[in-house]
Amino acid sequence: MKAEDQQFLNDLLQTPSPTGFEMPGQRVWAGFLQGIADETVCDSYGSTWAILKGKTEKTIMLEAHADEIGYMIKQIDDHGFLRLDRVGGSDAATARGRRLRILGDKGEVTGVIGNTAIHLRRDELGAEKAPAVHELWVDVGCANAKQVEALGLRVGHVAVYYDGSFELAHKRIVGRALDNRIGGYIIAQVMKKIAAAKKRPEFTLICLNAVQEEIGGNGAMMATHRLMPDACICLDVTHATDTPGIDPCKFGKVTLGGGPTVSHGTANHPLLVKKIIQVADAAKITLQHEASSRFTGTDTDKIFHTRDGVPSALISLPLRSMHSVVETAHLDDVDAIIELLSAFVTNLKTKDTFHQSL
Repeated sequence: MKAEDQQFLNDLLQTPSPTGFEMPGQRVWAGFLQGIADETVCDSYGSTWAILKGKTEKTIMLEAHADEIGYMIKQIDDHGFLRLDRVGGSDAATARGRRLRILGDKGEVTGVIGNTAIHLRRDELGAEKAPAVHELWVDVGCANAKQVEALGLRVGHVAVYYDGSFELAHKRIVGRALDNRIGGYIIAQVMKKIAAAKKRPEFTLICLNAVQEEIGGNGAMMATHRLMPDACICLDVTHATDTPGIDPCKFGKVTLGGGPTVSHGTANHPLLVKKIIQVADAAKITLQHEASSRFTGTDTDKIFHTRDGVPSALISLPLRSMHSVVETAHLDDVDAIIELLSAFVTNLKTKDTFHQSL
């Protein structure tokens, strides 16, 4: 990874962008593509896309989501402690004793989610339950509500965990917001790679970094209704099931470092999936396969049925410890997806259509 790409990834992962408040991260993403894309656009809610013009007006869209899970201030009590609500699928079971970056009116405020010592808690060991989110309390160093207000904090301000990214041995990257900030990194790298080749693809490439996936795919739905690409490949993370406590019989077999996954069923157009497999085979990229019998749980579910329908497919990056501060991915899988998506876009021909026929 080149130094500028490493810096871009670090900046994306470090910049707080919880659902509904994604613009700081979107500015980082769009800034990287300045001078690479022919055009960058941001809609009214913050979904941002970059366009690299091809030889024709036919369009292929690569989509990732820009938001991360977090918390929101729900209440400030008379003693200066904050109570929280979830933003997206934040896990209260992992919250106690963690630091928060709270995005206030006067800038970031550091807080800590409190924890009562184990020997003071009354529950018997082994029977203790995870706290409910409303039971979490945050200390920002204030003695009363007025002092909290003086810091620029109020009900409705959002927060993310303080934890940053780092690398483990054997090309494992760990971070707070790999889901799905690393997807935004990947689609930006695909555009950079294709633009550097000098030979324009036949399809115009749109890379969409959509907002609000963690609460139902709102940004992808709005942007797709506007853009209506001829085909779309969504990129998200999926659960690597090769760790203790996850049963592959229930969740399928997905291995970290085993290559990207391609999903089958529901939102995933069979002709588009077939093309992905063909491109992967030609490029000697190993694919893993996932079944989505009813829904994918990603923006693909919102994109494929927009207006008259958008032929769509889902490619996913295996991820351990999803929705935690130690989400873990393999850099070889990241590189493989960049290669796969780049090859897919450059192999598209004007005559290619993804429509079923009788």
